[in-house]
Amino acid sequence: MATPLELVKKKKAASIHQIIEKGYLATRVYVGMATCEIAAGSDEVMHVFETAVKEGQLNNVFLSQKGCAGRCSLEPMVEILEEGKTPVKYQKVDAEKAREIINRHLKHGEVIKEWTIQS
Repeated sequence: MATPLELVKKKKAASIHQIIEKGYLATRVYVGMATCEIAAGSDEVMHVFETAVKEGQLNNVFLSQKGCAGRCSLEPMVEILEEGKTPVKYQKVDAEKAREIINRHLKHGEVIKEWTIQS
């Protein structure tokens, strides 16, 4: 059985391979998928983003999961990184909010400020 460190290294290598295979994508979306976030509903959020990618609603978007951020009261969280822009972290995202993030932020460039984590 693989150690936790070996599993992390394997996941990292797979992610790097996927990025290289697809080419660098200027927009990256990360959905928190740690155990606590899954319990808060992030599996449904990830499903919304996966469906949008598969159906071609989101072109040139790299979608992946990320681990625990240690901010349980803000879960599920979605982070969007766009080349040349400040990263955006959305909090308490459910399936409905995920659809709005896709339509408003990813398709039309509108950051939904009332849902973001303010630094």
